Parts: sequence; C-alpha cells; structure tokens
Amino acid sequence: MDWDKLRIFHAVADAGSLTHAGDALHLSQSAVSRQIRSLEEMLGTTLFHRHARGLILTEQGELLFDATSTMAKKLDAASARIRDSEEEVYGDLRVTATTGFGTMWLAPRLNKLYEKYPELKIDLMLEERVLDLPMREADVAIRMKEPAQADLVRKRLLNIRMRFYATPQYLEQHGRPETLEDLKKHRLICQSPSVPQVAAGAALAQRALAYDMPSTLTVNNYFGILQAVLNHVGIGILPDYLTVDNKIERVLHDIDSNEVPVFLAYPEELRQSRRVTAFRDFIQEEIQAYRRVQASENQS
Repeated sequence: MDWDKLRIFHAVADAGSLTHAGDALHLSQSAVSRQIRSLEEMLGTTLFHRHARGLILTEQGELLFDATSTMAKKLDAASARIRDSEEEVYGDLRVTATTGFGTMWLAPRLNKLYEKYPELKIDLMLEERVLDLPMREADVAIRMKEPAQADLVRKRLLNIRMRFYATPQYLEQHGRPETLEDLKKHRLICQSPSVPQVAAGAALAQRALAYDMPSTLTVNNYFGILQAVLNHVGIGILPDYLTVDNKIERVLHDIDSNEVPVFLAYPEELRQSRRVTAFRDFIQEEIQAYRRVQASENQS
C-alpha cells in the first residue's frame, strides 16, 4: 500500500477537511483530493462521506484511520528514540498528571528542570482521565494509583494522605474542632462527590458529611479547595503534600484517609529516552527534597 497516500488520508481524517489537511501537508486541495480518490479506487471502497460541513469517515474509513493512528504513534515513538540518541536533553516531552498534583506540586517546581535543560518543550496535560501510555497519548504519567497497563516502567514515588486543614486565622476566629462531630460548627470544604477523585479522599469526606453539616462548599478540584481554605472560608480536605508550601494547619490530627500511592510511569520503549530519564531524575530529586522539608516540619 502507498505510504504517501496513507499519510495524506490520515491528515484528512484527522482534520476532517481537504483544505485543512492540504495546509498542514503544504499541498493544494486538488492534490489531496486526487490522492484520496486514488486510495479509494485502490481499496475498492469509499473512505469518506462528503458533507457541506466537511468529511466524515465511513465504517471502512474508521478501520483504516485506526490503523494509521497506530502507525503514526509508533513513528512518533521511533522518532523520539532517534532524537534521544543525542547527548543533549531537548525536544518535546508530554507529561500527564492529576489536576491537583500537577497544578499545585509539579508545575511550581518545573523552573528547576528548565534551568538545567532550557531546550525542553514540556506539554503538561492535567486531567483525571488516565491516558494510554503504550499508545503514546503521553510520554510520562504521574498517577495516584499503580498503572494497570502492561509494558510500563513504573516507580512508586511516595504515599500521601488526605487530611483536614485550615488557616491559623480561621482557627483563631472559629475555634479548633476536636472530633468529627465538632465539624458541624464549621464549614467543610471538599471535592464534589460527583467528580472523579481518589477513593481515600471521597471516603474521608463521606465520614465528615455523615454529621449533616449546616454549611458546606464543594469544589471540583483541589486547587479550588486550597484557595478557599487559604482565604479562611472553612476547613478543607486536602492532600498532605500541600502543607510544605502553604501556611495551613492540620486539624483533627487523629483522623486521616488511607494511604494514596503516587506512581511515575512511562512506556518500556522510552526506558533509554534522555528526556524521560531527565524528568524522572528531576522528580525523584524533588520528592527527596520535599520529604526532608516535611520531616523537618513534623519535628518542629
């Protein structure tokens, strides 16, 4: 099968338009159209339905697009491995992490990585959805549970717990709760039960909400919870890694969630990638520094 025609087909299917595909490939619309017609004649089938709003893949077109998508990802992986044979650490690195950890712990520390490797181009994808690493939706993932996908290199970075926090100013004004039932005198800030979150955090919130609190604030991510806590809105349920960088105090010291493991993972085929190795080493160094600060705070 003609690789060039497949490349053009993939671009058209991805863009949904002959014009946009032509712009991306630096070809005229007529040249793209001729190649698609030629491919359809070669395969003896129609690959696109033509509509005024653009092109829609037929069932046969969907099958071919699945195949070309797999090919494109494998070519990207091969290209990355070839680039990584150079001595320098540079180029694109796609990192996925949960919104909370990526926003509040990882992103503020990335300047140290850029100082060491200024030619890195990091695409930081923050979402709760687990991206498919073997299919190269991302190069590296940081997740709050051990990845279940096969053919991954994985390393447990640390364990975190969900706990109750408030600012010293809030506690001075409203008092410090001694039991879960005492939270009825306060406003609880936690993640909305309907949004994806770590099970340990959801379970801790359910324990507190069982006391029928008169006032609550639910937010769909931990960044929003942290901002509310920092502005003295109430007592929030937050991951313990936030205490190192923020002026908040733990309350209800005898109550916390189960441990939540934090894993770093990447495809086996990127084991020798210099960019992935540089990022992995950076994360491990930052985790060690975080642990030292955390231990110092716990002793004081």
